[in-house]
Amino acid sequence: MVSVKMRFRILIALVTISGFSQGMLLPLLAIILEQNGVSSSINGLHATGLYIGVLIASPFMEKPMRKLGFKPMIIIGGMLVFISLAFFPLWESLWFWFVLRVTIGMGDQMLHFGTQTWITTTSPKETRGKNIAYYGLFFSLGFALGPLMTRLLSVNEVLPFILSAACCMLVWLAMFFVRNSWPEEEMNTDYATSSIKRFVQTAKIAWVALLPGFGYGFLEGSLHSIFPIYGLRIGHDVGILALIIPCFAAGSLITQLPLGILSDRFGRKKVLLAILIGGIGCFILAASFETSVVALFILFALAGMFVGSLYSLGISYMTDLLPSALLPAGNIMVGMTFSIGSISGPFLGGMYIQAFTGLSFFYLIAAILVLIFILVYLKQDTLV
Repeated sequence: MVSVKMRFRILIALVTISGFSQGMLLPLLAIILEQNGVSSSINGLHATGLYIGVLIASPFMEKPMRKLGFKPMIIIGGMLVFISLAFFPLWESLWFWFVLRVTIGMGDQMLHFGTQTWITTTSPKETRGKNIAYYGLFFSLGFALGPLMTRLLSVNEVLPFILSAACCMLVWLAMFFVRNSWPEEEMNTDYATSSIKRFVQTAKIAWVALLPGFGYGFLEGSLHSIFPIYGLRIGHDVGILALIIPCFAAGSLITQLPLGILSDRFGRKKVLLAILIGGIGCFILAASFETSVVALFILFALAGMFVGSLYSLGISYMTDLLPSALLPAGNIMVGMTFSIGSISGPFLGGMYIQAFTGLSFFYLIAAILVLIFILVYLKQDTLV
């Protein structure tokens, strides 16, 4: 069996390949469905299948993991992902592909829940922010590389699915060399209750740490789904928009690890408030200079450097606030709030640009970040 260091590397590799498969599927299926004449509204609705899968699986994962351990949860989740990817070329049907998207969402959530909880429960407090920053960094890296697979469509439509499934399976096989482990159980009867009660207790203690996950999901969903539509309406070229959007992810790759280390030194709350102020400023400036391509390139990169780490910092903050017995429930709820944000971002963004034609789309994003800032600022921490 592998060492603890090697186990961490394998878990990070799994997260990377998961981000890669998600980053590939979103644009790849959107392009294929568009070329097949599927309407943009149905195309967008189809994309929510991944996040619906996450929400379906989330409430039912805590008890099985407590019983079976981290390793079986990750192995089952990874298997669902690469088998579903391999099934896409078998039958080109809208409903069949939607079911596969939902299945990948369920598998990804099992994989993320297992890896995320394993890392958070075994990381010492003094390096927790750095370790979780690695988690966020490599997921973002995989997510940024995934869209490159769309170039293979010109070679063969089947090729991206087969290659990504093969990559997922190769990394997944490494898990068989990792020794299984289980979440820590506390004797305190306050936490030895049903899953539903643990979710309620988690929400009471750490609701504020769930907000960054929601905010990041909202940003990711709205910037990838609604900004291209809004950008076309204000006169930007499709090719330019395709280059502007990745600047957000690129910015987050630069600062993910430094911000995690800073949060270990100065505290999660202080760093969260600082990056939220920076993000709010970037999107307000973007509203003022939205017709300038150069300004959008710069401001998207800066916004990514600030708020591109919201998800990983939220996980670190949640881990600080919760007792170890509630960490599995906390990790599930972070994933759920991220998915809710990912679904509500395109929905609210679409309603906003339809209802407020005279106002910049970026004001909506700034308003969401302002709301999160206020709630984080007002919350009084009681660290465990």
